[in-house]
Amino acid sequence: MAAAPEAKAEVPGKPKIDLAAGEALYSNGDATRGVAACITCHGPKGQSAMGTWPKLAAQHPAYLARQLKNFKEGVRANAIMMGMAAALTDQDMLNIAAYLAQQQPSQGVAQNKETIELGQSIYRGGIAAKGVPACAGCHSPNGAGIPAQYPRQAGQWAEYSNTQLMSFREGTRKNLQMNMIATKLSDNEMKAVSDYMAGLH
Repeated sequence: MAAAPEAKAEVPGKPKIDLAAGEALYSNGDATRGVAACITCHGPKGQSAMGTWPKLAAQHPAYLARQLKNFKEGVRANAIMMGMAAALTDQDMLNIAAYLAQQQPSQGVAQNKETIELGQSIYRGGIAAKGVPACAGCHSPNGAGIPAQYPRQAGQWAEYSNTQLMSFREGTRKNLQMNMIATKLSDNEMKAVSDYMAGLH
């Protein structure tokens, strides 16, 4: 008689992820708890239709969960997202983030041929004269980012990336490292590197 398979011990303190629950909340929300569907703005499987809203497909789950928590706690200010995150539990955030992380990466194309070289130069090498480090140092050469630390930027809408850089420069979005970098970039440099990142795969 074959021995029964050994049960896997759960890691103490580590939450169990429920991808199905994450997909359900993302796609349909939960009216009984006042949770709206994320799909309305961020699109099917995290592929938003326009740069007003970021693409979330294949983003690192720890980063996504942290951003949702920041919205809920008011650390990151955005009236719509603060309202969306208010009814989410920590487990909801982990489930939604894990579901999105499983989706196919977003694909995009750099649109501005006139600034592609400038954008590439900033992303890969920074701007030494201004003390701007290479974006690739944290977000990786292909824009995939570093899990749990730095977000994926490859394929992101240029409009969204540029808006975030401006928010970092103005201090309306708080991140000491990005605040310092963004204050050193001109409008044209922000647009160029944002457009370049949109075309990374």
